[in-house]
Order: sequence, then C-alpha cells, then structure tokens
Amino acid sequence: MRGFHVENFGCRAARADGEAVGERLRAAGLNERDAAGADVVVVNTCSVTAEADRAARAFIRRAHRRNPAARIVVTGCYAQRAPEELAGLPGVAAVVGNSHKALTPEIALRLAESRLGAESGAVEIVSIQSILSATSVRGTAPIWADDRYAHSFLEEAQPLPGGQTRPNLKIQEGCGNRCTFCVIPQTRGASRSLPARAILKQVNGFVEAGGNELVLSGINLGRWGRDFSGGLSGDRGEGPRTLGGLVQWIFGETGLPRLRLSSIEPMDWDAELIGIVAEFGGGRLARHAHLPLQSGSDAVLRRMHRRYRPWHYEEKVWALVEAAGPELTVGADVMVGFPGETDGEFEETVELVRRLPFGYLHLFPFSPRPGTRGWALHAEKPVAAQVVEERMGVLRMLAAEKSWGHRRGFIGRELEAITLNSARDLDGSVGLTENFLPVELEGRLAANCLVRVRASGLNGEGTLRGELVPVADAVHSFGG
Repeated sequence: MRGFHVENFGCRAARADGEAVGERLRAAGLNERDAAGADVVVVNTCSVTAEADRAARAFIRRAHRRNPAARIVVTGCYAQRAPEELAGLPGVAAVVGNSHKALTPEIALRLAESRLGAESGAVEIVSIQSILSATSVRGTAPIWADDRYAHSFLEEAQPLPGGQTRPNLKIQEGCGNRCTFCVIPQTRGASRSLPARAILKQVNGFVEAGGNELVLSGINLGRWGRDFSGGLSGDRGEGPRTLGGLVQWIFGETGLPRLRLSSIEPMDWDAELIGIVAEFGGGRLARHAHLPLQSGSDAVLRRMHRRYRPWHYEEKVWALVEAAGPELTVGADVMVGFPGETDGEFEETVELVRRLPFGYLHLFPFSPRPGTRGWALHAEKPVAAQVVEERMGVLRMLAAEKSWGHRRGFIGRELEAITLNSARDLDGSVGLTENFLPVELEGRLAANCLVRVRASGLNGEGTLRGELVPVADAVHSFGG
C-alpha cells in the first residue's frame, strides 16, 4: 500500500488546502505516514516572509535526505511565486502553483503509484488533458503554474473530523487589497468565492460524518460572495451573497453544532456580521474574532496601503465586544519594523494594543518580498535589525501580559470546549474552548467531544487547567 505525507506551512487557508489534498489521497487508497516512510511527500508552502521560504526549502532538503526514494511535490504560495527555485531542488518531482492546486492530489497519486522521477516528464506523470502544457527544463521538475488560477479550488474534498478535529473549510481564495508589503495577490490571484450551495453541501457532509466544529477560512474571508457576477451567489441566484448571510444560512439549513470564523479584515466586520455574532455568539458561533491590525499608527497604515485607520479598528473591536460580551477572545497580527517606522509610530502601536482587550497577538517582523512596493520602501528606509528585535521584545512582553490577563479572568468559570487530537504525552486530554482558549483536562477523552469544563487555574505555560462539569449531559460525542 502506497503512503503519503502532507507538510503544511502558513495560514489556516493554506492548511485547508493541505487537508483537502490529504483527504483526496486517503480517498484514493493511500495511507498517511510520516515523511520518512512515505512514497510521495506533498510540501504545501507559504511565501509571506523570507523565513517561510527558508523553512520550506529546509524541509524539502531534510525530507529528501531521510527518504531519497520519496517523490516530493511542492505546492502553495512559494511554488506559485518562484517555481523555478523549487524545481531544481534534489528530490522534487513536481512543482504545482496555486493556479493548479486542484490537480495536486492526482499528480501526487500518479507519482506514488509509479514512482516516476522528475526527469520522466509531465505527460507520463498524469494524463489530464488540461495540464499537458506543464513546463519542464532538463534536470528540473515539471512545473504547473500560470496567472489564470483556473484550477485553484479543491472544492470536491470533503472536510472530515479526523486528524484535524476542527478542520478548515476554505470558502474564499485570493485577495485584491494590494497591501504594499504583501505578495499574496501575486501568489493567489484575485478574490474568488466558493458558491453557497457547494459550501452547504460540505457543511452537511461534515455534520453527517460526526463533526462538531468547523472553521470557515479564506485568504480574505470577509470578501466572500463579492465576486459573484450580477450580485448573484453563483448558484442561479440561490442562497446568500454576503458572509453574514452565509453564516445565518448555514445555521438555518444544517445541524452544525459550532462554527468558527478565521481571520477577517477590520473593514469587513460590517453591521450584518456583527449582528450575527450578537445573535449566535456563545451558542453555535464561537466567540472568537481575529482582526489583522499590522500597525496602530495611521501614518504606517497609510504607507502599508491598509484600508482602515486605527480609530476604525478600535471601533470594530469594541463593537464586537459589545455584541459577544467580555467572553470574546480577540486576536490580531502585528507587524514590526515596516520601512520608515519611527519610534513614535511604534509607540502608537504599543498604546493601541495596550488599550484593546486582546487575548493573543501574532507578532512578526517585516520581511521584504520581491515584486512588492514594500521591497522598494525597504531599500529606501530600512529599520535596523537591532531596532526591530528590541521592538519585538516590547510587544512580546505586552502580548504575554494581555494573554495571561485574559485567561486568568476565566478561572473558576464554566466554559464550553471541544476535545482535540494531541501528540503531546499527557496524562489527560487537550481541548479548545468555544472562545479559543487551550485547556488541559484530567482523564482520557476521545477527540471530537463537546464538553463543559470549569477552569481551575493556569499551568506554567499559561494554558488553562480544566475539570469536567459533573452533570449527566456534560459530554456529547458525535461520532468522535
């Protein structure tokens, strides 16, 4: 029996792609293995930073060194941005850009079955007529990538409650915001939405398989539905045409116990969507909102070409807290060291973060990406690496303070949670609360159980410790 391994890098939407590839390969009869024992290794790359590129290359080299016979298929944003760089790496048998990502499962399957080498050529690897134009240079792997993005959606793959208890369902692809630091428009193209009926089918399939929590994800999730021609949903006019309407439709048409929304841009938290949070938050909708911030300085946001101002951002956060209550966990991405960032501009970010009720922050230094306006800005006004590291240290301390403070506020309180699959060697179980707080539980519980827990304290890493609430219906297992 042939085996495969999928290694994911990057955001939730990218992970959703990887999960979909894995599901298709399992459905085709391949066994999931670690990279050292797999016949084909799919590397699902990110390219949002130079470090992401380096991490992908390092994994590819390590996988080839440990398993020289494995055929490595590289896909994702790095594969779209710079496919030639990857095609020449030892062990790489195919490079599949995001434009052709839907073809990744069949390419990987044919490689696993035949163990063809990269030199064999595209036609021998796969016989799909639409991809016979794959390019290849002697001594390098064939490449499937162009700027049409005609094969970018893996919509046929059904999310299931398996290795990922809370799988991602990607319903939107691409982005047209053109932020000066971001390479995503180059690597994923313009915004495209999965039709509402296709989404409903996926959600119902997940529920029928015993799933309890599903995460809606996208590259620019809040823009779902805005690309439908003539304002229609893409299903002959049937169904909703906004993200808020889609969420309400899912709740009305399916029995999904819990839905979680991944990252949504501040300006896309409109009145309709915030109203959905007020109506369903704490019940079938997780009280968890991630709003990318990047900077708390108006001047920096303008240089970034972000479509909101600090006061807009603050208004959205407080509107969400009012809608969901203080149990809401708010998260944000914050970039440090954008070209020209002054001490004063950085302090504006610190002050905004200090004012807002964040439960966690994702912090990262600016990374110049070729082909973006940020690349030229960095050449003109770079922020010294030492200064960037000092500022990162300040925000790390503040982020830890905010996170610990937020979590301490739940000690002694009861929370809804779902149990997770965990590779950690624990005596008990690991769960995630409805409002996105990790919790350690006493006793062994199967994954995919909905439980009610009482937070009893924090461990040394700041993770909540929880005890099951001793009531007859405290644990609900739906196929887990």
